[in-house]
Amino acid sequence: MNALNIKQGATSHSAYNLRSTYGDENERHTLAIIVENQPGVLARVIGLFSGRGYNIESLTVSEIDHESHTSRITVATTGTPQVIDQIKAQLGRIVPVKDVHDLTVEGPSVERELALFKVAGTGDKRVEALRLADIFRANAVDSTLESFVFELTGTSEKIDAFAELMRPLGLVEMARTGVAALSRGQD
Repeated sequence: MNALNIKQGATSHSAYNLRSTYGDENERHTLAIIVENQPGVLARVIGLFSGRGYNIESLTVSEIDHESHTSRITVATTGTPQVIDQIKAQLGRIVPVKDVHDLTVEGPSVERELALFKVAGTGDKRVEALRLADIFRANAVDSTLESFVFELTGTSEKIDAFAELMRPLGLVEMARTGVAALSRGQD
């Protein structure tokens, strides 16, 4: 450091600009990974994340083409831009991986998640749970005298908000599918 407290190479006027072009903040990204549907492929993809200490917030997998035996793995993860780039590069090197798309940076996309909520309560709490379910457009898929099971589809934020409102009304249990996502438009 010099008298001006400027790190060497930290100014854009330096011929040796050493400043990172990436941010240091964690970002959430949704990755769509097209793979050959073979035994062990999911384990290899997940092993890449766990072996390097990357977090998976959401994971969904399903076969998308029976004839070509192709599956789609949708992973929601967080990390710095450098970490996300590293994840994409390393995923691309796995042999059964056909394609990796970062839906977060490739343009507009649609993300949805399905959740089931078991809410137990009587009296006013039961009425309030039904009223909130109607506002959120949740379907009551099961009902007893003491509880409901609601089905809700939407963004992760919508599901989180519904869960927070149901907690004081008697939320007993919740199951979530994870994010399913597709890019918008013709591509």
